[in-house]
Amino acid sequence: MAAGNGRRKSSGSRKKSTSRRKTTSARKTAGGRKKSTGGRKKSTGGRKKSTGGRKKTASRGRKKTASRGRKKSSGRKYGPKAGRKVERTMHEMKEGELKSGRSGKKVKSRKQAIAIGLSEARRSGAKVPPNPNRKSRKRS
Repeated sequence: MAAGNGRRKSSGSRKKSTSRRKTTSARKTAGGRKKSTGGRKKSTGGRKKSTGGRKKTASRGRKKTASRGRKKSSGRKYGPKAGRKVERTMHEMKEGELKSGRSGKKVKSRKQAIAIGLSEARRSGAKVPPNPNRKSRKRS
């Protein structure tokens, strides 16, 4: 016995346990994720102020488009004949009678039906702006 403190020295006769429990795995929740502490984060204040960027001009009106190439045309973009053609093709599509050009497949898309109607209107000479996706061919 050790003098003074009332403890015994271990003589090594006690067996050490070989299977220890891991304490870290017992703390985890199902799925191995931490628990969330609460819903959304609270906002810290009002709107952020920008530190740079574009400077405001003195005049608040519209910018002048003098340097742009073309002037905007006034009036309607599409004529009444074009509207009738598109209306008719939409009706055909809803009835299930509208077919695609070469393949002859049934048209299911609303956008495709409108494109077909505008294309027919262009061919018949109605007032329709040119197709932006089509490359222009030079005729000689």
